Amino acid sequence: MTRIAVPVRWGDLDAQGHVNNSAFADYLQEARVDYLFGGGAATEALVTDGAIVVTQQIEYKAPIFFGSAPVTVDVWPCSVGAARFTLAYRLWQGEREVAVARTKLCPYSLASAEPCRLSAAARQWLLDQVEAAEPFQPLPWKPLKANARSAPMRVRWSDIDAYGHVNNVLYFNYIMEGRIAFTAAAVPSVNASIDSGYLWFIVRQDVDYLKPMTFRVEPYVVRTGVSHMGRTSLTFVSEIVDRVGGDRYAQASTVAVFADAHGHPIPVREEWKQELAPYRV
Repeated sequence: MTRIAVPVRWGDLDAQGHVNNSAFADYLQEARVDYLFGGGAATEALVTDGAIVVTQQIEYKAPIFFGSAPVTVDVWPCSVGAARFTLAYRLWQGEREVAVARTKLCPYSLASAEPCRLSAAARQWLLDQVEAAEPFQPLPWKPLKANARSAPMRVRWSDIDAYGHVNNVLYFNYIMEGRIAFTAAAVPSVNASIDSGYLWFIVRQDVDYLKPMTFRVEPYVVRTGVSHMGRTSLTFVSEIVDRVGGDRYAQASTVAVFADAHGHPIPVREEWKQELAPYRV
């Protein structure tokens, strides 16, 4: 296990005054890059020559606030195969554990634009550091139906990374924007509740990356629906698709908890559930 410090930026904060849920994925990426660069030429090549994120799971345990102290990330491999490996993380701010996460990755040849196998040296280095990690509780994705709401999502030029496609972290932003557009259209008072002193906390988010996205002028589409409505939580399902060709680029499940101004979970309003009912999958 390796501990890596990742600084918190002022721009990472959202309207609720704490680090936005999508920035957690950025912290994972920063820690992952530093970790792989620490393994020598073989694992450094996984960054410079290519490795794509297949699945990302984040369980949010506590908010991160801006301050001089960095977030510290414990990172280690918990599973290593011939052409896949999974990194586990624990994120801390001071003595508080703020998140746990898993990232499944696949080596990728930028030259041939195809997945490939781990080199013998990289695989051995990862195997030498494998430690067990407690598995996450399943958060199944449910296919969206015709009742899902769609929001256009334009890729910005700055969203493109060194591999020439949209960086994995930005998928979290697109899914968030689609989710906010969904609630704004379906139940406007859900978003307005923040102005009344209430809070929404993302407590779990799973993203499956299905196909790389590239820059283009035409927007992609984020489709969003609701898969579960609990006493204090809502579970959203999302997918990023091509409006014309029908290609699917990602799918995600997101659990959001409704809370009072002190951060204590409180029941989701029944009128909201009634307004969201038509969008259930």
